[in-house]
Amino acid sequence: MSEHIAVIPGDGIGQEVVPAAIEVLDAVGNFEFEYGEAGDATKEETGDALPPETRDLAAQADATLFGAAGETAADVILPLRDIVGSFVNVRPARAYPGVDALRPETDLVFLRENTEGVYSGHEDRLSDDLSTLTRVVTSSASAQLAEYACEYVDERGLDGFHVAHKANVMRETDGRFRDTVVDVAESNGIETEEVLMDAFATHVCLDPEQFDVVVCPNLAGDVLSDLAAGLVGGLGLLPSANIGEENALFEPVHGTAPDIAGEGVANPSATVLSAAMLLEYLGHDEEGQAVRTAVQDVLDEGPRTPDLGGDAGTEDVTSAVVEHLS
Repeated sequence: MSEHIAVIPGDGIGQEVVPAAIEVLDAVGNFEFEYGEAGDATKEETGDALPPETRDLAAQADATLFGAAGETAADVILPLRDIVGSFVNVRPARAYPGVDALRPETDLVFLRENTEGVYSGHEDRLSDDLSTLTRVVTSSASAQLAEYACEYVDERGLDGFHVAHKANVMRETDGRFRDTVVDVAESNGIETEEVLMDAFATHVCLDPEQFDVVVCPNLAGDVLSDLAAGLVGGLGLLPSANIGEENALFEPVHGTAPDIAGEGVANPSATVLSAAMLLEYLGHDEEGQAVRTAVQDVLDEGPRTPDLGGDAGTEDVTSAVVEHLS
């Protein structure tokens, strides 16, 4: 292994959990890491939350591992996703043995459109009383997501996926999204089942086992995956991958957690699991699965960080994962 990985810790606990993931990656391979700066502190120092050199670093790397950003999150993560050409955000939400999960049977994956919707950046303040937001949905982006979803379920031996939307109200935008995704799935021989996103929020809490793969628009994927985090034990357990045609960005779903930043007690699991997804993206499936199994074993046996009811620190958990790998 000699792939070039861009590493952008960012703010808050990103400075603690990203080094933990690098330690785990070092335990399973020989990668070239190059570090870049981004986030609130970087903006304060340079005037730019995502400097040109960091942009270039992510564009040229084989993959990027990112931590978190604070107030400048929109100025960091959205451009980074654009830089790597990401069109889908893959967010698994799985309950692990040993974790006090609200719904321990939860095991699903969100495939979230990653380029448009209300995150397209078309906002205007028209007066002291009025602001507007333009929602952008294209058939081309929806179809690209749908093609990925079809390949995703086919590779895993699943019959189909759910499509979460709100086309009963947003008829033109979510209607276009729904129709395109369903048409692409039908042309690929993949079954789909529709669910209104607000109804999904209820159903997933009452019976998460009815869902395997959920395809959804940008904002819905963001909100609903955070909801699912509450079912499995918290955001400290959710990794994510931003996949493009030739590049990718990997990050934990959680934020900077300023209340515990610098205390050495942040849960590194989500970032380490994101690193496992990075390994698999680069074709190192065996190593990725080994990392995922090691994290699962440590979550089951301990040590655990305070967010999971334990008293261990970030370094304790990281060392335990590395020990399981060896």
